Amino acid sequence: MSRQKKRKGKNHIRPSFILLGVVIIYLCTVLYFRNHFQLRTTINGVKASNKTVEQVTKELETEVKNYTLQLEGRNGTKEKISTKDFNLKYNPNDEIKKLKKDQNPFNLLGGIFKRKQYEVSRTISYDEKLLKEFIDKMSFFNENAITNPKNASLNYTDKGYKIVKETMGNKVIKDTLYKEIKDAIINNKNVINLEKSNCYENPKYTSKSKEVVDAQKTMNKYLQSTVTFDIRGNKEVFDNSIIKDLIKVDENFNVSIDKQKIWTYINNLAYTYDTVGKAKDFVTASGTHIKVNGGNYGWKINRSKEVENLVQAIKEGKAVNKKPSYSQIPSSSAPNEIGNSYVEIDLTKQHLWFYKDGALVIDGDVVTGSMVKKTITPEGVYKLSYKEKDATLKGEDYATPVSFWMPFNGGIGMHDATWRKEFGGKIYEKKGSHGCVNCPYELAKTIFENIKAGTPIICHY
Repeated sequence: MSRQKKRKGKNHIRPSFILLGVVIIYLCTVLYFRNHFQLRTTINGVKASNKTVEQVTKELETEVKNYTLQLEGRNGTKEKISTKDFNLKYNPNDEIKKLKKDQNPFNLLGGIFKRKQYEVSRTISYDEKLLKEFIDKMSFFNENAITNPKNASLNYTDKGYKIVKETMGNKVIKDTLYKEIKDAIINNKNVINLEKSNCYENPKYTSKSKEVVDAQKTMNKYLQSTVTFDIRGNKEVFDNSIIKDLIKVDENFNVSIDKQKIWTYINNLAYTYDTVGKAKDFVTASGTHIKVNGGNYGWKINRSKEVENLVQAIKEGKAVNKKPSYSQIPSSSAPNEIGNSYVEIDLTKQHLWFYKDGALVIDGDVVTGSMVKKTITPEGVYKLSYKEKDATLKGEDYATPVSFWMPFNGGIGMHDATWRKEFGGKIYEKKGSHGCVNCPYELAKTIFENIKAGTPIICHY
């Protein structure tokens, strides 16, 4: 019985020792973590578990001392920056001490199972001047190795406009790179990809840009235009061989049509086919075949309207067959354009004939511009502008009323001259008019009553 009691007493005190041991271990652990960081602690990526503030600080110092930054550029270009290149130094601060102080050493369970990751400000210093100088010497800024970016472009081929791919180049934006490098140093970043960091000066427009693609479509649409002119039996074709030189695209890929070049084209067309002022075959009243130069009578293309018509046709991108717009057409389709209704004025004989539908209506002597005063009536084929009854003719030194006014060359025209008693002969040489064709009253009256605007007036010597 006594032996059994003794065993029971021994079994009774064993838990106390265990508890005491646990308490001692706990207290020792608490004391340990008063000076050491808890388990599963990282600071700025450094494993701080079971380390003192001094140990962690030392590791951060070593990390700064061994810091390198890799720069990766286009075409495999690489550069590296090390601590020694710009005197990078670590400056200890109180943030790590505060982190340690904030950890509760009595909370062992939290210290074991809870992950603790901290980021503290990286208190560093470096020589900014050295850093800039080092960056300036990098291969990225070697003038001989820099290729500037170039926008995509549009090139004309026999199959239309094709997009020429852009040139990306390798020109680095120094201010952007410098900022990226500073941020990397501050944040302990070891690699900068210049492409991903947008450090390159890139072309504004690439082959995929909407502006470029739209411009190509528009320009190729314009090339589909074909305008075939029918000019009195002659064919003139305005197609892509001409249009390609009229299409313009600016630096922002806005497409336009060069109106000045279209004006040049229309001017050349008019020069070829307009007949105003050009020599015209004529058979005089005496049966003589002559050529009469000058005047305002004949075919005349409406240039401004035709320019606008061409611009519109190009924009529509269609095939068009058309006759040109005319600002003036002759009254006859005869080869000489004069036909059989006209007024002939022989400036040498000082005589006038008026034919209508091939029949002589009237003729008579006249007085034309003065040779002495140098106000001679110009030679040429003209058209009657209009006719007006009871008009007043005005000049610098005269204002003369007439009954029948029929202008054909600006302020020069046919009219009655009741103040004259004689007509014809050599009167015009010394006592001629200011340029007009002075007619006897009845001659002017008969012409006025039978003529219409647009009738050819042929003045010749």
